[in-house]
Amino acid sequence: MPLPRRTLLLGATAGLSTAALSTARATPAGAATGRLFGPYGTPAARIDSLTLYVDPGGRGDHRTLQAAVDASSPAGGGVIVLAAGTYRERVLVPPSRPSLTLLGASGRAADTVIVLDTAAGTPKPGGGTYGTTGSATVTFQADGLTAHHLTFANDWLRAANPTVTGTQAVAVKVTGDRCAFHHCRFLGHQDTLYADSANLSVVARQYFGHCYVEGDVDFVFGRATAVLDHCELRTLERDVAFTPQGFVFAPSTARANPHGFLAQHCAFTGTAAPGAFRLARPWVPSSDPTARPMLTVRRSRIGAGIHAPAPYTDMSAAYPWQQQRFAEYANEGPGAAITVPAERPQLAREQATLHTRETYLTGSDGWTPWA
Repeated sequence: MPLPRRTLLLGATAGLSTAALSTARATPAGAATGRLFGPYGTPAARIDSLTLYVDPGGRGDHRTLQAAVDASSPAGGGVIVLAAGTYRERVLVPPSRPSLTLLGASGRAADTVIVLDTAAGTPKPGGGTYGTTGSATVTFQADGLTAHHLTFANDWLRAANPTVTGTQAVAVKVTGDRCAFHHCRFLGHQDTLYADSANLSVVARQYFGHCYVEGDVDFVFGRATAVLDHCELRTLERDVAFTPQGFVFAPSTARANPHGFLAQHCAFTGTAAPGAFRLARPWVPSSDPTARPMLTVRRSRIGAGIHAPAPYTDMSAAYPWQQQRFAEYANEGPGAAITVPAERPQLAREQATLHTRETYLTGSDGWTPWA
């Protein structure tokens, strides 16, 4: 049965109801109903005027996600339902499309893939190159974005482009505040997930719940206040003769921001040899030389691919990681072994209470995207 009108409208502004999401997770929508758009109605039986349907085969309101974003209401609160399929396109959700909800109709992230193959050094048609930000397959600039059961990917490969030196290839760049991703996948190699803010004066809160992120170099990076909750972060082996082969995190938190990246109840997995990767290195960009990157990893399982004796390293000798805000609490697994205490700053129990999804994200507006 389609979700009731009130349930879906609430989803547009505050996340879908817990009951509805539990049903979708237990029995993927497309498989359960046999319908192209799952339990979310159809163009002929629309849930409401703010709901749009996308199908690359032409059976929806639009064939592309960008067309649906452009057609959504500037007043906010729109819902876009994507049929299973591959959407090879570049997508921009501008600030003028707030509180938009994107739903993968099948209830399985792997079924609905938004992908493109652009790197920072890829030549642009009009001259120049795309740069890191321009390489993003999807850019979310609007506040209040919510996404469920979708895959975002950048399938550009170094091996296929040996003459390109700018190898950053972003799957998603998020700069909006109150943006939440549930059961989504982020696929790429270098700079897969760019969790950022619109500018240095803005704090952008972002939540990633039960998501999967893969890559090899700095594949979760940026200055957002971002919580990865019950996520899998998978390091991909690189065909190189040196170590570290890569890094999971590269935060660039603004000095004035009390909260940077938090990974809690996550699993750090990988295909690389034991100790081939580092957990993080601080990124102090030229645009913000006063940045003081922040990362806390707590109650997570860290696999053998992370170098346990020294999981952190410098991106620049001018900004040593020891002067940044890196800390851990109650982690387990071979990559979490504390063999050299000075290399693994640990929080005391009292300190750890300040590093939770609530302290990072809830704020004065009471935002709880996991509820």
